Amino acid sequence: MRSHLLRMAVFVILVMSLPVLSAQTPQKVNTPDDRYKVDILEVVAHPDDEAFFTPYLARAIYDMHKRVAVVFSTHGGSGVNRFTRERGPAMANEREIEAREACARLGIKNVWFLDGKDTASQDVLNSLSNWGHGANLERLVALIRLTRPEVIFTHFPGVFIGENHGDHQATGVLVVEAFDLAADPTVFPSQLAGDMNHYESYLSNLQTWQAKKIYFGSDANDNKQFDGSGATYSVREISPSQKKPYWRLALDSAMEHRTQFPDDIDHLSKMSDAELEKIMSDPNSAWWSEPSTLIFGKSYYASKPTDDVFANLDGKVSSCPSSGVAQRPSGESYVNLGGPWGFYDEFRKAHCLQSIRVANPPEI
Repeated sequence: MRSHLLRMAVFVILVMSLPVLSAQTPQKVNTPDDRYKVDILEVVAHPDDEAFFTPYLARAIYDMHKRVAVVFSTHGGSGVNRFTRERGPAMANEREIEAREACARLGIKNVWFLDGKDTASQDVLNSLSNWGHGANLERLVALIRLTRPEVIFTHFPGVFIGENHGDHQATGVLVVEAFDLAADPTVFPSQLAGDMNHYESYLSNLQTWQAKKIYFGSDANDNKQFDGSGATYSVREISPSQKKPYWRLALDSAMEHRTQFPDDIDHLSKMSDAELEKIMSDPNSAWWSEPSTLIFGKSYYASKPTDDVFANLDGKVSSCPSSGVAQRPSGESYVNLGGPWGFYDEFRKAHCLQSIRVANPPEI
């Protein structure tokens, strides 16, 4: 009898516990942090390189009400300090502050730095090997997954006569790779794992993300060769909200880079608006070409190169054209260039960039 009562008591306890067990709710899964969601992510090599795109960014921020974030691949520690005595890591710290202040003048608050080592070279392969290519690619993919941009701006991944800084080229390469990889859940999967109640520093709980378009800026001596290769806009147009031309808003931002351009900044700061207008209207001295072209790289959805930056952000997925193999007459002698040129030849094929301009014959 006693054993029977004991079994009944255990049964009652189990039954009473069932509603408690079934009432337990699954762990809450938070939504992504919209404080960091952007329309445009600009990724450039050094502090002051953001100026490649600042006239358009001023337009996008002030008059199109777009959200923008900036990523710098390096801190700019191997450049020249023309303003004070600091060099190397000390100047890199100064340049980081200058970059943040320059971006803040345009209302850009979210600014990140990768760990690329500022490399004084014109060879993209030198920069990639000196940076720690894989580690910085992983960091950039994570930032794309965090900021979830619609459009990405970066440097042109190619070799043309001009400054052709290896870090500029390497940044363009890194961004194209990250553009293609950030939506793949098998790429850096620890970034996607998480949602746990305890601290785990290697699980980020991010989400995959596919940016829709990528555009390039070039530092080639001859920028006219890129006419018609992307969306064009006027840097002289007056901002309806700020009552200033877009070049002026960009110039005000660039004035923060005193370690790099102290003489120019002092000279320009003493000029009247009319004098500044005269300089920026002169094609030989203007800081930005008029009109300016955003060189179209590629689009996830079908889009023409000259379409507006924010057109066709959905629709039919774009297809990658077949590159084919050049047929050469039998017995003809020819040479395939290695180094950066050989690298880019394979890079363009691998990342569906066969339509971007290539210097022919190769330049340096």
